[in-house]
Amino acid sequence: MKPINLQEKFASFSVQWHPHQIATVDDMQVLIAKLKDEFVWHSHDEEDELFLVQKGILEMHFEDRIEVVHPGELIVVPKGTPHCPKTQHGEEVWVLLFEKKHTKHTGSVQHDKTQTHYPKI
Repeated sequence: MKPINLQEKFASFSVQWHPHQIATVDDMQVLIAKLKDEFVWHSHDEEDELFLVQKGILEMHFEDRIEVVHPGELIVVPKGTPHCPKTQHGEEVWVLLFEKKHTKHTGSVQHDKTQTHYPKI
């Protein structure tokens, strides 16, 4: 067990919308990702998702509202809730994600942004 330096981990990749696994906790995985512009509308039928913003401003779009998440803030998306993460004005946003190991990136939606493998860094 050693401390994980988030700045170093974020600096180790540049691809956007492709989570990287930095740790596991029981049946959960800790992921980091760089986001830019709009993602894909999707939901996770059996899993909640936690997004912790490290850098930038994240907009979490829901069917009935938009929640704005600033650095140092987190948002939990309950299972079964359709959502679409977006960033503002072409800004790159860095997030830490907590989710179950078997959670599919875009739920049942298949899209060119869908990832099936999260590299371990």
